Amino acid sequence: MSKDLSTIEAPIVELRAKLEGLKAQPPSSKRDREIEKQTQKLTKLQRDIYKNLTEWQICQVARHPKRPYTRDYIQYLCPDFEELHGDRRFADDAAIMGGFGTFNGQVVCLIGHQKGRDIKQKLHRNFGMPRPEGYRKALRIMKLAEKFNRPVVCFIDTPGAYPGIDAEERGQAEAIALNLREMAVLRVPIIIYVIGEGGSGGALAIGVGDHVSILQNSVYSVISPEGCASILWKDAEQAPKAAEALHLTASKLKKLDLVDSICEEPLGGAHADPPAMLKYLAGHLQQQLDDLRQRPVDQLLDQRYRKFRNMGKYAQVG
Repeated sequence: MSKDLSTIEAPIVELRAKLEGLKAQPPSSKRDREIEKQTQKLTKLQRDIYKNLTEWQICQVARHPKRPYTRDYIQYLCPDFEELHGDRRFADDAAIMGGFGTFNGQVVCLIGHQKGRDIKQKLHRNFGMPRPEGYRKALRIMKLAEKFNRPVVCFIDTPGAYPGIDAEERGQAEAIALNLREMAVLRVPIIIYVIGEGGSGGALAIGVGDHVSILQNSVYSVISPEGCASILWKDAEQAPKAAEALHLTASKLKKLDLVDSICEEPLGGAHADPPAMLKYLAGHLQQQLDDLRQRPVDQLLDQRYRKFRNMGKYAQVG
């Protein structure tokens, strides 16, 4: 059985606490030498632990509550961000946020799932699980981006679309399907980042783009490990086994050509150093914008279509 993330990170937490205690001591050459020694020890410990994570442990890293969320990236990338609300049909869904802002002198459209941190925010954001009006709001904002010729950047971080009866009554499947169709032909560059967990159609509804990138410790799958285990083995406790079978980690997704690139995370995961993670993604995003901006729109659409049509690998037996 795969150990929980809290168990394997316990030595890291203990060493960080020791470092904080050392830094609180009066300055001295002895203290400084000990801080340097313990810092090197911490770096080695993080490297050793994180290069040997199981798929299930990576799922837990992807869900870490201190990991940067969509709002964190947006505020860093575009301090002048203006959020837009409502789908102009039913309501405003707080599980998806979107709008426009200026990134390095260029106006861009930013859209993403937002989970919320404390319990009040989580309830307000519905734990990052959108209803149909959330996807319709996202599409409305994308259409504005197309009208004004602005690139679209989407941040995926959801366990999945909300499965409630009210969402089904308002056309959850239709809203997701419409987004897939419209994003496939949107006449502006689209860049996708899986920043946490990407679950099923709830993620894919804002996941069709010219460049799909996943953070090093994020996951992207047709279903959550718990959901898969409940269906296949009638036991959610089998989630670690399901995670192994789903091929949901960044390295495996890249090997299967389901993502275009892997965005590096700081040592110890994005939650260990959020400011560094924000800088890493900003640099990666600028590279992709520079690349896609040089391509004619018709070429973008053709390559986008072919990329998704060519997805999927299989083995023939017998």
